[in-house]
Amino acid sequence: MTAFFIPMIPPTKTYQQHKIRVVNNKPVIYEPAELKAVRMKLEASLSKYAPREPETAGIRLITKWLYPTTPKHFNGKYRLSRPDTDNLQKMLKDVMTKLGFWIDDSLVASEIIEKFWADTPGIFIQIEVLEEKSNGT
Repeated sequence: MTAFFIPMIPPTKTYQQHKIRVVNNKPVIYEPAELKAVRMKLEASLSKYAPREPETAGIRLITKWLYPTTPKHFNGKYRLSRPDTDNLQKMLKDVMTKLGFWIDDSLVASEIIEKFWADTPGIFIQIEVLEEKSNGT
């Protein structure tokens, strides 16, 4: 098992916020500057924790997104507003794949994702191996 905490204000821009433009009468999907900045921030923060070798077995990924408290939102209360957990998780898993946490994010067979308001903002990540070895199916 691997677990770590990244102190940061978690992003509110998510993977689903890609843009589309038309080039030579064909739609082209691109990542706007704000989204690139989020990706770069995640890459820089996660790179410190990247393993020497990517995991090849099944994975349970536990992620807790901890956003700064406000006068209306106290420490430990679930965040019930945007961004959606599935959209947050998509970019995180793509970055973790790029950094070599696993050979492919299809190995993530179990996910627990939570959003909270917290006095100490950041992202808590726990990676558990479910199987000894992937058989590719």
